[in-house]
Amino acid sequence: MNAPNQDHPLPAPPAVPSRGPAETPAPGASTAAQPELSVLLPVRNEEMNLRVMLRILQTVLEFPHEVLVIHDTPDDRSIPVVRELQPRYPGLRLIHNTLGRGVINAVRAGVAAARAETVVILCADDTGPVLVIEDMLALMREGCDFVSVTRYAHGGRRLGGSLIGGLLSRTANWLFHRLVRSPFTDATTGGKMFRRALFEKFDLQSRPVGWAFAFEMAIKAQHLGLKLGEVPLVSIDRLFGGQSSFRVGPWVKEYLRWFLWGVRAAWKAPRRPEPARVRVPVFYQPTADAHR
Repeated sequence: MNAPNQDHPLPAPPAVPSRGPAETPAPGASTAAQPELSVLLPVRNEEMNLRVMLRILQTVLEFPHEVLVIHDTPDDRSIPVVRELQPRYPGLRLIHNTLGRGVINAVRAGVAAARAETVVILCADDTGPVLVIEDMLALMREGCDFVSVTRYAHGGRRLGGSLIGGLLSRTANWLFHRLVRSPFTDATTGGKMFRRALFEKFDLQSRPVGWAFAFEMAIKAQHLGLKLGEVPLVSIDRLFGGQSSFRVGPWVKEYLRWFLWGVRAAWKAPRRPEPARVRVPVFYQPTADAHR
C-alpha cells in the first residue's frame, strides 16, 4: 500500500502471495438496472441464517441494489437457499470464490463481481447491520469513503456470540481506539461500507483467518487519509445457529499481528487522524437529531 505521505511511510505489511482473480458470476445472474449498492455476503453452510438475512434485506432496502452470496465450495448448503429465492429477488446472485478459502478471498471475489460503486460487507449470521445500511449509505452520499459500524459506542451493543470472542473484541477495540488514536471505536467488526474503486488501495495482506482483513481495512483507511464514518448498531450474533469459524489461537495471533502493525503506523503518522463522522440511527435516539 502506498503511504499517504512519503516523508512518513507506513510500515511494510507482512506479505501473503496472491491467489488469482475471482470467478465470473454463475449463469442466470440478474441483469436489473444499475444498483446503487452491492451487498457482499460470504457464507459457509449458512442455510438457516441466510434465509432470514435475505428476507430482511429484500424488505428493508428500498433502493436499487444487488446481493452477492459468495461460497467457497459447490456443495455449500447455502446454495439451494439462494436458488430458491432468486426468482423472487432480482439482483440476488451466487458467486463461486475460486481464489482460496477464507472470508478475505470471498470478499475479493465479491468485489470483482460487484456492479455498484458502493460496496458493503455483511456477516450472514448477524442481522443487526442490515437495519443501519441506510445510515451508512447516507454518510457515503455525504462524502465519506469508508464507513464502519460499531457495537461499542453511541448506543451500539453486542448480543450473543462467543463469550471469549466478545471479551477479546471489546478489550482490543478499547485499547486500539485509545492507544493508537483510531477514529473507530470498533475497528475489528466485519460491517464495512466503502467505494469499490478504492478497494485495491487497501492492498490487503491478512491471512485467511476469520475477519481479520476487516481490522486491516479499518487501520489502512485511517492511514490512507480517507473520509471516515461510523454508525452504531445492535449486533445479534448467530440468532439462528450455524457454524462459526472462531478459533481462539489463530484469531488472536492474526488480530495481534495487525494490532501491532497499526501501532507502528500510528507512531510514524505525521499528525493525529481526523475523527470519524458519526450518524446515530433515529430509532436509537428517538428524541435527538439523527446527525451528530
